[in-house]
Amino acid sequence: MFNDFMTLDILTTFAGLTATTMLIVQFTKSLIKKRFGDAYVRLYTFLVALILTFLFARQGEDAQGIVMTIINAILITVAAAGGYEIITDPLARK
Repeated sequence: MFNDFMTLDILTTFAGLTATTMLIVQFTKSLIKKRFGDAYVRLYTFLVALILTFLFARQGEDAQGIVMTIINAILITVAAAGGYEIITDPLARK
């Protein structure tokens, strides 16, 4: 996917934020899963995506910008966690 290391320019794109969210969550998922269970991994994924989106792809300082940033974080969460799994198994009952 990448031909180079992660840069700030990559982190300002949808693909970059999705890949970064996925990498962080996959690397640390076992810690969350052991302590809280499968359902909390999705919340953890959203929190990682939200933090990264606010840091690198904020849409503005006003209320509209904050809402857009949250919506973008939700899109990144769905893409990083797998949209199919979130839609077909919303409560993570694997």
